Amino acid sequence: MQEGPAQSPGTPSSPPIHLASFFLSQGDPSAMAYAYGRAGNPTWEELERELGRLEDAQATTFASGLAASFALLLVLGRTHRRLLIADDGYYGTRKQAGLLAPFGLELLPTDHTDFGALERELGRGPSILWSESPTNPRLRVHDLERLSGLARRHGAPFVVDNTTATAALQRPLDLGADCVVTSLTKSASGHSDVILGSVTTRDGKLHQALREVRNLGGAIPGPLEAWLALRGIRTLALRIERQSQNASALARVLAAHPAVLAVHHPSITDPKLAGRQMPRGFGPLVSFEVQGGAAAADRVVGGARLIRPGTSFGGVESSWERRARWAGESAPEGLVRLSAGIEPLEELRADLLRALAHAAGPQLGGPGA
Repeated sequence: MQEGPAQSPGTPSSPPIHLASFFLSQGDPSAMAYAYGRAGNPTWEELERELGRLEDAQATTFASGLAASFALLLVLGRTHRRLLIADDGYYGTRKQAGLLAPFGLELLPTDHTDFGALERELGRGPSILWSESPTNPRLRVHDLERLSGLARRHGAPFVVDNTTATAALQRPLDLGADCVVTSLTKSASGHSDVILGSVTTRDGKLHQALREVRNLGGAIPGPLEAWLALRGIRTLALRIERQSQNASALARVLAAHPAVLAVHHPSITDPKLAGRQMPRGFGPLVSFEVQGGAAAADRVVGGARLIRPGTSFGGVESSWERRARWAGESAPEGLVRLSAGIEPLEELRADLLRALAHAAGPQLGGPGA
């Protein structure tokens, strides 16, 4: 376990923000802790230490979650040119990987619950196994221990996108992952005011390679953003516990509503595996499909007074959107992804039911019934 914050008298209760493009130095810059601001900043490093404590690992922060995943693809893709990525995970990562196709990276979206198909693909050449659990936006749960065993047998680096759960609810490195990608923009920072990402690993060589790519690629975190994320991390466990409780309760409300075709939430779709991997809660998300497709889903989103319309998730204020409005998203047209905040559950429940009634026809108990 890494050491906590300094305890000496006179230490500020909150770390300072180091807004510096360079640090005074002379002579060999490699012998100095800080020289040019792109190579390191004390504020980033304070955040990285905190992230490392959460997972007993080394963390590298980046300007966004996609910047973190891009750096990781560049490092791992040097020796492994086939990317077996979860076919129902975050569509942005799949689109990003497609940018590297002209440089030799083969993108292979796969079902990470089909172990036979994965075994065959892993046997066809050096591959990266890139999973996500729960997935975004359908919230499918992947068996990370079993996937890590497959990856080890074939010498494949095993990556887990842990954005939905965060390290407060799930520790993929303990389940066999080689590295973990997280969009700190979401629940980790938790206040919808930061765009940042991170990679955590217990592999020292990989950690150093990521820092080199960050330095030369320039996708560095801003000091102010790093400070805000550090502030958010300090309340992550409390926030995500409340958000998880709200999301699970709303999933039950949705499952009983006649205007809802399907509910996607770990407590409903795979409670046994989800409970084993995430014993402290399932995160802030619940997705559901509305009868009537895209038009009805848009009416649901537009009918709320408390739940805010917009993309992203994990903030203290509840939000939702119809995911298929984004080009390239593979979600069904009528799927709404709801991110539960920390508001009182009864207020959220009332707003959800009001929005569903706004969208439903007379046959489902809506206006005019």
